[in-house]
Order: sequence, then structure tokens, then C-alpha cells
Amino acid sequence: MNAVMFKTPLAIAITAAGVALSGAASADNHGLEQRLAELEARIAAAEQRADVAEQRAEIAEAEAEGRLSADEVEARLARVERQASGEEGFSFNAYARSGLLLGEDGKSLPGGPYVTPAGPLGGAVGRLGNEGDTYVEGIFNYRMRYDNGARAHYRMMLADSVSTSNDWTADESNLNVRQVYAEFSDLPSFTGVFENASIWAGKRFDRDNFDIHWIDSDFIFLAGTGAGIYDMQLAENWTSNLSLYGRSFSDFDIIGSEDPGSTDSLILTSNNYVGNWQFMVSGLSAADNDERDIEVGQTAADSGFHTMVAYHGDSFFGLAEGNFKAALIHGQGLGAEAKVLGADGSLTDDAQATRLGLYGTTYLAPSWRVAPSILAETSRDRYVQGDEFNWAGLNVRLANELTENFEMQYEASYQVMDLDQGAGGNAVKGDFGKFTLAPTFKPQVGGFWQRPEVRLFASYTDWSEELNEYGGSFGEDGFTGGQWSFGVQTEVWF
Repeated sequence: MNAVMFKTPLAIAITAAGVALSGAASADNHGLEQRLAELEARIAAAEQRADVAEQRAEIAEAEAEGRLSADEVEARLARVERQASGEEGFSFNAYARSGLLLGEDGKSLPGGPYVTPAGPLGGAVGRLGNEGDTYVEGIFNYRMRYDNGARAHYRMMLADSVSTSNDWTADESNLNVRQVYAEFSDLPSFTGVFENASIWAGKRFDRDNFDIHWIDSDFIFLAGTGAGIYDMQLAENWTSNLSLYGRSFSDFDIIGSEDPGSTDSLILTSNNYVGNWQFMVSGLSAADNDERDIEVGQTAADSGFHTMVAYHGDSFFGLAEGNFKAALIHGQGLGAEAKVLGADGSLTDDAQATRLGLYGTTYLAPSWRVAPSILAETSRDRYVQGDEFNWAGLNVRLANELTENFEMQYEASYQVMDLDQGAGGNAVKGDFGKFTLAPTFKPQVGGFWQRPEVRLFASYTDWSEELNEYGGSFGEDGFTGGQWSFGVQTEVWF
């Protein structure tokens, strides 16, 4: 009972201390962010201690009344401690965005970070002021710690995406179970290079995927259904992951197959970390995919390989505090889909692609933060012999933290593309540009990853007239470039 009464005043007192600290240190938001994070951790720890005290009191009462033996008391107390430390129990994580994107005439516009002709090839542009969809992820976790020290993690992730603005969207829903898997770690039977390793099986996103959030593009997205092992210690400074993922191509029928409409795409990956460096090698195969009818005289790939060298920096390119990531990717055959491994069955045997990506984050001044990124790719013989797709994009997200709850965000994007579809397809060459202003409200500003936030935005978008001949939404009535768009959006994650 006393523990319950103690919990709320303690949290309020520590929170008040945090507010006072915020006012005293407004001249150094970068340092403030770290101090507030420490205070939040102390609050959470204090609340956990109060919960633990309450549960201990209940267990002691049960023991005094003879409802629990001494051994049962010890077992119950050990489990309470594990739950308090986060080693056991249920948790929930989420990501969501939802907004309205309108043109100058008050009507909805095509949008999204992949809106340009280079978009279907992975050419993302800045997403601020450019999204009108609703997308939500709900991630359910349960963790257990066993008496022998082993740990288990169970995860299920639900996701849905719609583009309509209506409140009832069942007819357009894409509700999907995107992940469901189990992972075991700290297994006493594992020794040697496997001592700190974990094993998993099921449907999941690979743990070590990483992305450029501001343009909604992964450097690498390895996902599907399969199994793997993480964190094998091959040397003092060398850890390695090994996985086998399966994916399915469901857009063509295999002649004579009893299960038309699908074929297996298998991805065997070795992912290695040496210090800040990452070396990734994947082999891909897709049985029967060479029977796919793509173009006269063309053969679809039934195998391929994919490689990546990446560096995860702990500063802003060595120039200032912050971080950066850089990656160089090359793939051939089925590996020529450089980002989502094993996702494209229409690639030819001769397809090849090379991609470069990098981004960084830092503070320019105590209340100004910046995050630039570059993403570029060249590919050829992708879908027909002789096609060639070249594109490159630069994006800069800038934010000015004006008060504890308000900041101005700015984003500039520029993409240049030279796209030759080959075999009679439209060949176009041109550039695309977008600039966005977004007044943004938050419960607490500070840092690149603070959410939730509510944004108003105005974006000016323009592109070369020639790009309207490529196809897709470009060139449609009311979407030919040189126009403003307006809207609102919320983005949440925790």
C-alpha cells in the first residue's frame, strides 16, 4: 500500500526537476536531450521499484498467511525482479503516420517518397510534406527468462496501409501479419563461438536492416520467412550472422505446376561486423523463375548474388558530434534488386545494379539540427537487354527548435534521372525538385528521433517536362509540375 502511495509523488518530483533543468539549459539543447533521457530513465526505474515493492509486499503477505512456501516465495520474487528489469513480460511498440495531402485546387494529389519515375527503381525523395497515406504498425513482444539463464523473445507485428481519407476503410484495408517469430539467446548449451549467439525462426524483418528515415528508404531490407543465427563471435572484433530467408513470387503461373502463382525465392546471407565495418554477402535462387515470360528473347534470372560494404560512423563524418552511415551495394541477376533482397522476379539473367547511400545527423548550433543524405544507383539489362537506369538524389532535412514544444522543419530534395526502358519503352532524362516548410508541434523537442509530432506543411514541387512522358502519375491532369501542395500529418513511434 505504501509503495503505491509513494510511486506517483516520486515520478512527479523527478519530472518537475526535469522541467527546471530544461529551463536552465535552453542554450544547449544537444546536452539537454541527453540529460532529459537520463531523467526519464530514472523516472521509469523509480516507478519499476515502486511496482516491485508493491509485489514484494503482496508475496510477503501470502507467505505470512501460509499460502506460499519459502521456495515458492523465492521463485515469485525472482520473477518479479526479472519483470522489473525488462528481462520478462509483455511490451508494445508502434509506428504510425497519417495525413492529408492536397493540391492547389483542394483535391488529393499523388504523393509519397517514391512518386518520381525513378521511384519504382528505388529512387526515393524526401517524404516531408509528400505523404497522404495512413500506415500503422503494432508490435507485440513477450520476453521470458528461464531458471537456467536462457532467454526467449516472441514477437508478432500487425500492419495496415490505406490511401483513402475515410474513417471506414475495410474495403481498402491491407491488414497483414508482417512478423511472427521466436528468438532464443543465452542458451547454456551454446559454447565457443556460439556462446553469445541467438537463434530464431519464423517470419520477420532482419534485425540488422538500416535505413534513411527522412526519405523512407532502407539501405538494405532483408525479410521473409526462415531462420538464422546472430552474433557468432568468430574473432575478438568480428561477429557474424547467418540466415536463410524465403520469399514468394506470386505474379505468374508455372506451366504444369500444381500450385500456380508462386515460386520460392531463397536468400542465404552472411552478415559480418568488424569494428564499425559491415560486410554482407548473399546468394539468391528462385526455382522455375526462368520459365517466367518477360520479353521475347529474354530469360528471367533464377539465381544471383548481392554484396554490401557499409560503415557505421559514431561522428558526423569525422567533422562534428553526431553519426553517419554509408553503404556501397552491388548485385547481379536476382541480386540486382539492391534494396529489397529477393523481391523482384522480373530481373534478367544479365541484370546488374550498383547503389551508393549515405546520410548523417548533427547539430549545427544548439537549436539547429541537420540531416543530409545521398542515394544513387546505376543499373542495366534490368528487365530487357540494353535498358539502362541511372538516378541520384540529394535530400537535406533541417530543423530549428524554437520552444520546448515547437520547431520549424525544412526539407529540400533534388533528384536527377536518366531512364532508358529499352525495347520500345519511353526513354526520358530530367530532374525533380521539392522544397517543404513544416511548422511542427511536439510534446518535447530535441533530437532527431523525438516523436510523436503533428505537422502542418506547404511544399513546392517541380520537374522537367520530359518526365511527364515516362508514364505513371507524372503527366496526369493536374500533376505536371510547378505546383504547391498543402496538408497536415502526424507521425508516431515508441
